[in-house]
Amino acid sequence: MAASAPIATSPTSTMCFVDFANQWYAQHEIEWKRSYRKTVRGALDQHLIRRFGAVDVGRVTKEQILDFRSALGKLPGRKGKNTLSAQRSNHVMGVLRRVLEDAADRFGFASSYQRIKPLKLTKSDVEPFSPAEVQQILQTVRKDFQTYLLVRFSTGMRTGEIDGLKWRYVDFDRGLILVRETIVNGEPDTTKTYQSARDIEISPAVCNALRAQHRATAHLSEYVFSNRDGKPLDHNNFTTRVWYPLLRHLNLRPRRPYQTRHTAATLWLSTGESPEWIARQMGHTTTEMLFRVYSRFRPNLTRKDGAAFERLLNSILPPSLSLGDRPQTKEVDENGTRPVLR
Repeated sequence: MAASAPIATSPTSTMCFVDFANQWYAQHEIEWKRSYRKTVRGALDQHLIRRFGAVDVGRVTKEQILDFRSALGKLPGRKGKNTLSAQRSNHVMGVLRRVLEDAADRFGFASSYQRIKPLKLTKSDVEPFSPAEVQQILQTVRKDFQTYLLVRFSTGMRTGEIDGLKWRYVDFDRGLILVRETIVNGEPDTTKTYQSARDIEISPAVCNALRAQHRATAHLSEYVFSNRDGKPLDHNNFTTRVWYPLLRHLNLRPRRPYQTRHTAATLWLSTGESPEWIARQMGHTTTEMLFRVYSRFRPNLTRKDGAAFERLLNSILPPSLSLGDRPQTKEVDENGTRPVLR
């Protein structure tokens, strides 16, 4: 039996990097979400093609790759940061690795992207708000953002998920928010992952607040939370003009709005809700991340139906968001598995 031909380490001729990278992108873009296509295209145009464009794709050396990574890490970052973040650098390098590996498969040479480890990422701290701080925020925030923050604190929805929430995904009869779409860079898109598409159970207090929101604004936009033009909220505008000024006014430690998601998880855990139920609410396939990220907030005894969190929520609601005298009852649906709000 004849031996297979050895893989060349440096082919005599392949394609220049820019031509192969553009071809590679065109062949694979159908696999990606719109937001990811935009991100990959940005990595190619802003960084990789500028550095390797005229180089034969089969002659990119490991030394050139490491030099590029070093230079990449010294570029100015976003939002006034002195350098590009490790996460952004890793993403750009990941695109380079995929291009070179696909070229190696096509032209039959060994990729020079070997044994190059990604940069270490700084672990983001979980900094949830306490029940007292949640109460302060809900009582003080502008009325037009009160329900918006109530939903964020009580559902754990991601920023893009709540900003992309449409009225057709609010099921008042069953007390559910159906997470089916998200907003990415101001445009509607599918959810972050397959598991992120989920049904979130909401308490009567949240359902009542959303009913009031529906009566007031549903005729203006298909989005639950929109600007005056009926378009989705601009996250950066909310953050700079509403969120951080509010925290400063209340003398609260500045934290990203994403901490509302962590707050929901920790409040659920602290009130003894079932980790499995919380994981479903958050869009996690297992409880592994829940225990790893929020382990110090988990008590010994757990429930599984959201009732404990509902009692906590009702205790901190401002009068404008309380249920008032309107009676609320829970009945079990025909399958006996889910409460129905009446």
